[in-house]
Amino acid sequence: MLKMDLATLKPLIRIPDWRLTTAEILYHMPDHPTMLQSFIWQKLDRAPEFPELTRFLDFWHREIEGPLHSVRVASAALTRQAELRFANGEFRLH
Repeated sequence: MLKMDLATLKPLIRIPDWRLTTAEILYHMPDHPTMLQSFIWQKLDRAPEFPELTRFLDFWHREIEGPLHSVRVASAALTRQAELRFANGEFRLH
């Protein structure tokens, strides 16, 4: 019998309505304010509130010197796979 602790099981558990979220954060470099640097953040989060991203951006404002320029968010909850349906007929040209 296998014994698994909670730390081992945690990555396997999926919380409903939480999807992989990616944010591209552009910020001004502290020493060179006219230059922008890019940072990619990725974590499971819940759209459209994005509590984890909000928590991270609050941390950024408090602890990191580089002021934010923009944040672009992509989430599996915002972009879904295309739905496919079978056609009832076939139309041919030529």
